[in-house]
Amino acid sequence: MLVKTYSGTVLGIDSTLITIEVNIQAGINFFLVGLPDNAVKESQQRIKAALSNNKYQYPGKEITINMAPADIRKEGSMHDLPIAIGILGASNQVKTSQLADHLIIGELSLDGTIKPVKGILPIAISAKKMGFKGIIVPQENANEAAIVGDIAVYGAQNITEVVDHLSDIKPILPSTYQKPTLSTMEFDSIDFRDVKGQLNIKRAFEIAAAGGHNIILIGPPGSGKSMLAKRLPTILPEMTKDEALETTKIHSVAGRIKLEQGLVQQRPFRKPHHTISDVALVGGGGYPQPGEISLAHNGVLFLDELPEYKRTVLEVMRQPLEDRNVTISRARFSVDYPASFMLVAAMNPCPCGYFNHPEKACVCSPISVQRYLNKISGPLLDRIDIHVEVTPVNFDDLSKHEASESSKTVRKRVEHVRDIQQKRYTNAHGVYANAQITPQLIEKHCAIGEDAKIMLKNAMDRLGLSARAYDRILKVARTIADMDNQEQIALNHIAEAIQFRSLDRQQWSNT
Repeated sequence: MLVKTYSGTVLGIDSTLITIEVNIQAGINFFLVGLPDNAVKESQQRIKAALSNNKYQYPGKEITINMAPADIRKEGSMHDLPIAIGILGASNQVKTSQLADHLIIGELSLDGTIKPVKGILPIAISAKKMGFKGIIVPQENANEAAIVGDIAVYGAQNITEVVDHLSDIKPILPSTYQKPTLSTMEFDSIDFRDVKGQLNIKRAFEIAAAGGHNIILIGPPGSGKSMLAKRLPTILPEMTKDEALETTKIHSVAGRIKLEQGLVQQRPFRKPHHTISDVALVGGGGYPQPGEISLAHNGVLFLDELPEYKRTVLEVMRQPLEDRNVTISRARFSVDYPASFMLVAAMNPCPCGYFNHPEKACVCSPISVQRYLNKISGPLLDRIDIHVEVTPVNFDDLSKHEASESSKTVRKRVEHVRDIQQKRYTNAHGVYANAQITPQLIEKHCAIGEDAKIMLKNAMDRLGLSARAYDRILKVARTIADMDNQEQIALNHIAEAIQFRSLDRQQWSNT
């Protein structure tokens, strides 16, 4: 007897339908075809034990299972449950009338318990688009799948519940999305009011947040670089529904969704260690998985001690920083992962950390300082919009008890500026902030007067700025003008934007 069940597999952050055909006939054998990986091949032992331990009969006949389309590699243990249900259906131990209406996903334990799997959200979205009436998933994944809406989500704890549901013996009640309680948010204890002094640095961070600009901080140890970077997500606008869905899809594919969490509602803040490999940063592997830059999508990627990262690791970021996505190619296929993140980098000015320090003497030789700074390539530095020198906080600022602005206050201003940009770029696909605008949009929305042109020309000649740096200055100036509620970019906006290029390569080479 031939029975078909339906499952899904994830390619990139999207899902592809997998049709599982189970045929049982006379003989004694087991065939599993359709490019399964080792985890899928091992499903026979898990399924056989799970059926036996739940009083179901494992057919002593020839079982042939085909996973179509046969030219797409199937990986992981998520296909255990649909294969088991197909075997039960083909051996007349479960009704098959509802199998065509349901997509089934889940890993089986030897006792029949259904264990959670990754990639549920893109699979549920795909199931809805393909017209399935319901999707059967592990109970722990039910809230994540229920985000999609307009498709019945059945969370099951063991294989017996699934059999009883499909056989109309004891239907499973559909799950509804339960929004997690945010009373104890991750960033509740982190606030900009904790930062003493550093008014110019706070200004730079507000500009970066308002326009979605990349920023690099350079300063001695203990000057507050890491402290400031950790507080950037607290002044970013809340994610839109589309941003939250896309971010959740990436984290779901990577298996980073916490049980019962469902939708990712906070902007990601990723802080990889400087020993990270280039594959771990941008994504990849034999069967590609998203890297840190994709896990930071719609959020912040913080690279502390930037020169300590391997040169190859930093250079692979150049293309994603420009295109805001990363393509990972293999011989038989390629996948695209979104990578629209804000880069926040921090570094010391020299190996010992005290070059140009107002009080402590630097013990580094000029050659070692130059070698240290040269670890950051010009092309990478070009792609960072805002360069800020962080100076140590003096005692008077540290000892003050005056209340500074909270993250909530700053975030309101940032949200106002983001609203201006969203209205301006309504018809520009994929553009939500000034940092993302194309050369055509720069020409349209970043026009400057003659006096500003002269100032910008002089700055480019003196600092040796590239054409890319020219565009970045205009984008930052556009953000500063928006913060001043001005449609036209003025001379002072250009001047402030230029000062944020103070760490460009030509100036560093003269240290």
